[in-house]
Amino acid sequence: MINYFSKYKFIFYLCNLILIFLYLFPGSVLGWFLYKDLSLQPQITQDFIVSTNHLYAYIVLSVIGFLTFRKKNQFNILSIYLIFLSITLEVLQYFVPNRSFEFSDLFGNLVGVIITIILFYFFKRNENFKN
Repeated sequence: MINYFSKYKFIFYLCNLILIFLYLFPGSVLGWFLYKDLSLQPQITQDFIVSTNHLYAYIVLSVIGFLTFRKKNQFNILSIYLIFLSITLEVLQYFVPNRSFEFSDLFGNLVGVIITIILFYFFKRNENFKN
């Protein structure tokens, strides 16, 4: 399973494109698909301090990214890229009609990336310790 993602990098790139499209589309594509209403946003679970939809999206994207790019230098570059992407996409929503910048969304993005970075850091550290 782990080698599957590293062989097929297009999966990570496709997930990036889908995420960018969903973030920058004026309105909710998922709301239109599920409810036939662009103004409704589907909610997976209740929000706490952070937006859980954003948290889940960035955990999934980060896990796919870290399974795709497994080398040490790629880990660092991917970490920076994911943090930069999470901030940039949220700030760009300020300029998109029917979308808005929200700190809870930004924190959800960042927490999703940071949780995944920490988990993969410990897995890599444990993997190196065994060898």
